[in-house]
Amino acid sequence: MEVPLLDVALHHAPIQKEIEDAALRVLRSGRYILGPEIQGFEKELAESLGSADAIAVSSGTDALLAAFMALGAGPGSEVVMPPFTFFATAGVLSRLGAKPVFVDVEPDSFNMDATKVEDAMTPRTIAMEPVHLFGQCADLDVLSEISKRRGVPIVEDACQAIGAKWNGRQAGTVGAAGCFSFFPSKNLGGAGDAGAIATNDPKLAERLRAIRVHGGARTYFHDEVGGNFRMDAIQAAILRVKLIHLSGWEERRRKNAEIYRRLFEEAGLAGDPVVLPAVKPGARHVYNQFVIRVPRRDDLAKHLGAARIGHAVYYPLPLHLQPCFGYLGYSEGSFPESERACREVLALPIFPELVLPQLEQVVGSIREFYRGKGA
Repeated sequence: MEVPLLDVALHHAPIQKEIEDAALRVLRSGRYILGPEIQGFEKELAESLGSADAIAVSSGTDALLAAFMALGAGPGSEVVMPPFTFFATAGVLSRLGAKPVFVDVEPDSFNMDATKVEDAMTPRTIAMEPVHLFGQCADLDVLSEISKRRGVPIVEDACQAIGAKWNGRQAGTVGAAGCFSFFPSKNLGGAGDAGAIATNDPKLAERLRAIRVHGGARTYFHDEVGGNFRMDAIQAAILRVKLIHLSGWEERRRKNAEIYRRLFEEAGLAGDPVVLPAVKPGARHVYNQFVIRVPRRDDLAKHLGAARIGHAVYYPLPLHLQPCFGYLGYSEGSFPESERACREVLALPIFPELVLPQLEQVVGSIREFYRGKGA
């Protein structure tokens, strides 16, 4: 059988009528920009996260962009972040004229090595930007201690980690701002682009709400230059329906992850050649992706493709080796763990609606590749 990496239509099927009713409600209301749907979603999201406020915006990228605009990122400023992440994590800084300063990742979690962050800081550092990659938080205890001691705020890139926790604290609620993406492939996905920023700082929340409407707290009066970062009301309405189901979906993702672990153990693949995702002590992993490390990754990917098994490489090239960041002066070997991850990682299907025969097929195909004839 085919095993897709993600099947959004199947995921939506049990709540399709609720989603359609919510979208129709917005279409009939005539209120498509901001308004009551946005206000309702912001309130419900903040309550779900346990944050004082949440500001709905147009995408996860724009959430990061608006957050750094509010913190004054610009020419002469630096932000410490990992090079093994989605492009937007650093792209928004470059767009503002700020400098990304990279710190290598941990080999087991793929998150920024918090013990190396302080060595990368300079008097120009205005923020730390941990990425809670694949659904697991970076070490927020160490980063929070550095933040308090150095007076440098944390902007959490929690775009892949809604619902994740670190020692009981929700991803996106520990730093000055937490940024979320609701791209359709996320654990909480919209019907297009959407994002949000969580914060416990009322002054920052007020400024973010102005920034998302071109920097105007009052219509047609602008204290600064912002952007058009508004979430569409139809996205908010759909996300309100889905938010109610998020915790249940997360539990099924974790259950699928445990089944994978058992199946890989039974197949004699766990550890060698398949390194399974590590879960750090104190972490609550929500498995936006289930990412393994394997030798001959590209050959395995071709094998899975031929077997109609979905897979993806997040990410094939670290940011410090991207041509557009050549001006930063990094080279191959600058961040060996990030570079090794790019050669070895492979994401497998993990979405909630997968059934046991599909998970068995994924593991069986990988066993065939490594242990079968001609392997």
